[in-house]
Amino acid sequence: MKQAGLTLVAMLLLVSCGERDQPDDQGLHQDIVSGRGGVEVTFDASVLTQPAESGGHERFEVKDTTGENLEIDHNTSLATYVPLQMGSQVIIHGRLYIDPGPRLGVHCTHAKTSSGCPDPGWIEFGGNYYE
Repeated sequence: MKQAGLTLVAMLLLVSCGERDQPDDQGLHQDIVSGRGGVEVTFDASVLTQPAESGGHERFEVKDTTGENLEIDHNTSLATYVPLQMGSQVIIHGRLYIDPGPRLGVHCTHAKTSSGCPDPGWIEFGGNYYE
């Protein structure tokens, strides 16, 4: 019986390894309300603007499920371009920034890490991950 329990725990650990963070829309909202820039976030959103390439970044605006508008700065020199259109539904994992204004956004949506982006990020669109 003890061996079966240990086997079950081992299987659960293996299954959970490599899983991506699940969207936490309320967690993002609380981070914004509390002014916690620099934290990792994962959330659902709708694309509000047609993406534009600027300075090696694909930039576009999204609205999350709690109503916040955020700018997304997706570094296309480190990650694959995402073929988005206005109205596309996405899941985004990256680092929240809150600039004066306040201007809200998310960057570090790429798997290649750097000193400014120590944790891998990604954008899920149409069942594919762009990282």
